[in-house]
Amino acid sequence: MPPEEIGRHWRSILDTLSDGVAIVEPDGRVLMVNQAMCRLTGYEAWELVGQPCTVFNCDACARTRQPQGGGWCELFSGDQPENREISCRLIRKDGTYMPALKVAALLRDGNGRLLGAVETVTDLSAISRRDQKINELSHQLAGEEDFRGMVGQSRAMRRVYHLVEKAAQGQAPVLIHGESGTGKELVARAIHDLGERREGPYVVFNCAALSESLFESELFGHVKGAFTGAHRHRAGRLESAHGGDFFMDEIGELPVSSQVKLLRVLEEKHFERVGDQRTLFVDVRFIAATNRDLGAMLQAGQFREDLYFRLNVIPIHLPPLRERKEDIPALVEHFLARLRRRTAKEISGVSRQVMERFTAYHWPGNVRELRTCLEYAFVLADHGLIDLEQLPPQLDGQAPAPPIPGTTPAWRGRQGTPEDDNQRQELIEALRAARGNQTEAAKLLGISRATVYNRMNRLGIELKKLVRD
Repeated sequence: MPPEEIGRHWRSILDTLSDGVAIVEPDGRVLMVNQAMCRLTGYEAWELVGQPCTVFNCDACARTRQPQGGGWCELFSGDQPENREISCRLIRKDGTYMPALKVAALLRDGNGRLLGAVETVTDLSAISRRDQKINELSHQLAGEEDFRGMVGQSRAMRRVYHLVEKAAQGQAPVLIHGESGTGKELVARAIHDLGERREGPYVVFNCAALSESLFESELFGHVKGAFTGAHRHRAGRLESAHGGDFFMDEIGELPVSSQVKLLRVLEEKHFERVGDQRTLFVDVRFIAATNRDLGAMLQAGQFREDLYFRLNVIPIHLPPLRERKEDIPALVEHFLARLRRRTAKEISGVSRQVMERFTAYHWPGNVRELRTCLEYAFVLADHGLIDLEQLPPQLDGQAPAPPIPGTTPAWRGRQGTPEDDNQRQELIEALRAARGNQTEAAKLLGISRATVYNRMNRLGIELKKLVRD
């Protein structure tokens, strides 16, 4: 085909491309877009042509604009390369974010006169979804034994498995109750993997990991310029979970002011990003978990009653390990098998005395504590059976007393000597003064951080409860 024929058909050629293409005049007005650009952004061509190129709401472009420089954009200033490749986020017409790779190049005629610029936009959404799915599959391949990674055939656990299967079949919110270390995250993941949304995203949001000021931005996202430091558009965790399951861990740590915002999403399925007036719809199933007594928090005014009943449609209670000690042998073998796969050690199991110690111990840290105990012993043991001398200090032969119902002690440990009691009190006071910072507490006591850590384990001091109390 002669070049002049190609020239006559250039518009049709552009419309066959899967990447979006826009031609921008030197003053920043959009001169032309191809069909792919309309499809990717959700705009009609007439809504784009003649508009300033800011209509695409590209968060990276704001940093290249120079209203007081030689040109309105660095690309046209003559001080930068005439070809540029950037990763960015665009805002589609419906308000959703599109991760994109944008390539821009200047257009000149035969005499070098500037005609404008051409921009191509590649949608990276599929790559983002692929990466997310790879992470999810990696999580699943890390080891699924028994029921979706949960080990035990006690009556209490069989009831949990039954509830998980039933909850997974619906779309109602689920609230998982249980002490720390009982496996609430495994239950949430199992509900997702067994449910109708298993092909959609699974997003975890830890309510205790964020300050109140950051909560709204992390949950709902923000637009560029919404606050100091918001240099790019950012999709919130809730938006990322669209079409899937949204797991809110430690929901009891959520401030009351933030609970109001969450309630609206649960009831209306709508939200706004920080700094944006546009209302977005989100389709997610909520799964929440807590180790706190939400009933007591309701009475104290620390948790909203309407939010509680909205989340607690399907309650699932995870029993503590002390209430299902018949599962301990299976759990021990499960964790030892994982440790064998990760190392070359030939540890065949635990001695009878160790198993008796395990069944006598109260396990305030539940399954997580059992796992860390075995990891500790596995390091000390060389081969054969794990024996008593390889166990960590807290399993020294005296099981801690069970907690008094309705109380939240700052420590749970064995009743020791007066010296132990003195050390415990000194360490508690230092940790409180240091607001939980173990390094600062060590400085106050004139000891090493490692000593602080070892004493916390030996004396049964739980840092999270200590700081909260």
